[in-house]
Amino acid sequence: MLTEKQLYKYADVLLWGLKTARTGKYKKNDIVQIRFNLPAVRLAEILNEKLLKMGINPVLRMNSTPVMERSYYDISNNRQLVFTPPGEEELYKKINGSIFLHAPESITHLSGVDPKKIGKAAVARKHLRDIIDKREEEGVFGWTLCMLPTEELAKHAGLTMKEYTNEIAAACFLNKESPVEEWQKVHSNAARIKKWLNGMNVKSFLIESENIDLEITPGEKRKWIGISGHNIPSFELFLSPDWRGTRGKYFADQPSYRSGNYVEKVRLEFKKGSAVKIEAKTGEEFVRKQLAMDKGANRIGEFSLTDRRFSKINRFMANTLFDENYGGIFGNCHIAVGSSYSDTFSGDPKKLTKEIKKNLGFNDSALHWDLVNTEKKRVTARLAGGEKATIYENGIFTV
Repeated sequence: MLTEKQLYKYADVLLWGLKTARTGKYKKNDIVQIRFNLPAVRLAEILNEKLLKMGINPVLRMNSTPVMERSYYDISNNRQLVFTPPGEEELYKKINGSIFLHAPESITHLSGVDPKKIGKAAVARKHLRDIIDKREEEGVFGWTLCMLPTEELAKHAGLTMKEYTNEIAAACFLNKESPVEEWQKVHSNAARIKKWLNGMNVKSFLIESENIDLEITPGEKRKWIGISGHNIPSFELFLSPDWRGTRGKYFADQPSYRSGNYVEKVRLEFKKGSAVKIEAKTGEEFVRKQLAMDKGANRIGEFSLTDRRFSKINRFMANTLFDENYGGIFGNCHIAVGSSYSDTFSGDPKKLTKEIKKNLGFNDSALHWDLVNTEKKRVTARLAGGEKATIYENGIFTV
């Protein structure tokens, strides 16, 4: 487990992330929710203390235990499955920040649950996420999250608890004298790359590796974002493309755990923006049902690249937060099927409406699932003037 000193440093990093992720400043009497799994209770206590000293009103919510969550899906009737507690929507309309402390005691307890039930519950809560997204666009909400080591995660990653804890500490700079200063350096270096990427007039990106031949269209009024405080750790730079311009083949060589299901070697083929062919070595039926969750679930909501110079993560961690930021030898790229991120809109986010998002090709879905490829690859930008430029190769941006 992380030491008390490391937990206090983790709390400082999370508060840095919370502040950095929001365009507007926090002020006294703002409301910040701390959502946590039971093994993360000590970090929740530390954050609660720090927020109170800042004059912030913390709202604490403990996630369901694995037994509670399994019972929910096994026992709930249709009305219970889509039930939203009274006051929940009111809270979402007033909340200013959210910190999620992910420390799962099980990542396989939902195995065997009908994916349609999981999808139905997710769709029923989508209106709450829409409220949060709008508040973020207005600059009155920010969020961040992190992960803490558990025996369950270590087991599925094939590591000891000590090894797993050390990986988290190293990735988040918790062994440094001032982790916040380390994150500020990464943030600054990433800003230089984002400025370079956003200075290009790109018609499409071509991603090529041994098993990938995929073309993605960034679309109008897009910008690259990332390393913005939202995720701790986060080393990825990404955008939400115009889903309608996606075509070709994508392959996720990195395994994935989702809703209790283990998925391995997912292959997707896109035509006219939608996945028309879906295959997986393990968990294919689950993948198919997830991508049929709603109309937008089989479309791309995100394209991401991680520079290995930033990320020292080189082990499979059995958790997307770390796995999507894999550095290794060749970095990684990943796509997310499902919902897009409206903060990759280059215009005034306050003016975004559902109609404008639709017209610009921002995808809408209750699903957002990152599928990671760690193969050696090249990413080529096809510029509006007809030129081509390699922007990413051998795990690093070429700037």
